[in-house]
Amino acid sequence: MPRDDRSTDDRRPRSSTTDERRRTSDERRVFRGAARLDIPRDWRRTFVPRPTYDADAFGRLSERIARFLGTGQFLVYMTVTILFWIGWNIFAPSSLRFDQYPFIFLTLALSLQASYAAPLILLAQNRQEARDRVQYERDRDVDSRTRADMEFLAREMASLRMAVGEVATRDFLRSELRSLLTDLDSREDDRV
Repeated sequence: MPRDDRSTDDRRPRSSTTDERRRTSDERRVFRGAARLDIPRDWRRTFVPRPTYDADAFGRLSERIARFLGTGQFLVYMTVTILFWIGWNIFAPSSLRFDQYPFIFLTLALSLQASYAAPLILLAQNRQEARDRVQYERDRDVDSRTRADMEFLAREMASLRMAVGEVATRDFLRSELRSLLTDLDSREDDRV
């Protein structure tokens, strides 16, 4: 018969707290993560990889586009394109015209450009707002540290002023030495 090394106390059923104490930290983390409803589960691996995109790269691209849309160069390019479009569709031979007088296709192209430009500009503004918020927090931290340093230096200067007020100055020492010399001279005169 195999010998059981556990004591009789170890043979009773363990409580859940004892089980949790004996688990490793990774096991506890996995156990806690699986039981919580506010943390999404990790998806299981699939045979087809899910497409991912870099939100930061898309944000940088939208900022570049928004910056370009706000330049005079873009306005010049847009104006030249529209004038060429209208001129071509008015003065070109009728067999080469692709957009007749009400310029429906031009209107569609401009509205499509505007429908993409507006969200890109908003995305760029949101990213700029986030950067401004971070910069504001940094500035506020630097300001509070600077203010604390100035208050410390002001207290130190006040304590130095008080200490200097208590220190004997050169003129004070000279006057004290003169009075001592006159006292010594008067005592020597008294002795003689």
